Amino acid sequence: MHSRTSDSAGRAPLRESASDGLKIVIVGGFGVGKTTMVQSVSEIRPLSTEETMTQAGIGIDDASFVRNKTTTTVAFDFGRISLDEQMVLYLFGAPGQERFWFLWDRLFSGTLGAVVLVDTNRLADSWYALDRLEHHGTPFIVARNNFTEPQHSLEDVREALDLPPEVPVIDCDARKRDSSKTVLVTLARHLYSLSATSAVGSTA
Repeated sequence: MHSRTSDSAGRAPLRESASDGLKIVIVGGFGVGKTTMVQSVSEIRPLSTEETMTQAGIGIDDASFVRNKTTTTVAFDFGRISLDEQMVLYLFGAPGQERFWFLWDRLFSGTLGAVVLVDTNRLADSWYALDRLEHHGTPFIVARNNFTEPQHSLEDVREALDLPPEVPVIDCDARKRDSSKTVLVTLARHLYSLSATSAVGSTA
């Protein structure tokens, strides 16, 4: 019998014998919900590098659109999801503030794919994430996080971010586990589709 562990929230335990890991990153602007998504979906107690926001961040971190935000990620968030007895999905939430962008290239190393979380009130905050993912050739999907009432349609988001038709753009609520899981399933299906297309192309 395999040994198992679980967190205090009573979520499904992970098998300690898992031997294969897949890495994805969750990126986006400051305060868009990356930490919340990792926390909502991880099957273990997530590793978080959240620190209390202080007066030192005034003029550096624009919190005008996230007035209830009291903490900020200063390195990255980390969680895990077991896909089966041997396969584990590792989740990394990247910090959104510009002064931490230097961490992103290292986080992208070995990454299978990415989720770009967007807030329709601050779509421009997503441009750097999209630029870096395209630079690294990392496949991604875009998830509109509905912490507040959306101001634009999904097609408006696609057009504003100049996304090609094959990139999935979906709705989500990062606070809800099922919604966050749907985002990850969508990314997995997108990666599978790209892999299948590449395989067909290589045999043509």
